[in-house]
Amino acid sequence: MPYSPLLVKPMREELTSLGVDELLTAEDVDKWMQQKDGAALLVVNSVCGCAAGMARPGVRLALEHEAQPDRVATVFAGQDLEATAQARNYFPDIPPSSPSMAFFKDGELVFFMPRHRIEGRSAEAVAEDLKTAFDEHCTAQPVS
Repeated sequence: MPYSPLLVKPMREELTSLGVDELLTAEDVDKWMQQKDGAALLVVNSVCGCAAGMARPGVRLALEHEAQPDRVATVFAGQDLEATAQARNYFPDIPPSSPSMAFFKDGELVFFMPRHRIEGRSAEAVAEDLKTAFDEHCTAQPVS
């Protein structure tokens, strides 16, 4: 049974307030994944403490970096069940993990951060791993 929408609303907004697209359905995920050009970060969000203390703040810090993915989206594990299951179909050899982050370059998975690389670490350490992937696979965006 999915979590209450009222419970997860502030957790969703922590990412959507940064401009991260929410993928609420399996169709949303497929449409987002069909855009294969460029760099794309998909965040599997969660209600757990490591999502609150490390994953979402780590994403926020990473999105302040000069090199940026062309697009960023999120699915919410435990809430958007079909969307999350469909997202995980795009990295089938990796066991389900939430929170987690999948980074794609031109439609190919090039970096994955599972829960065990998030929990017990600082948001800054999570952000550094993401920024390293951004530096390797993204172009710098102009500062506005």
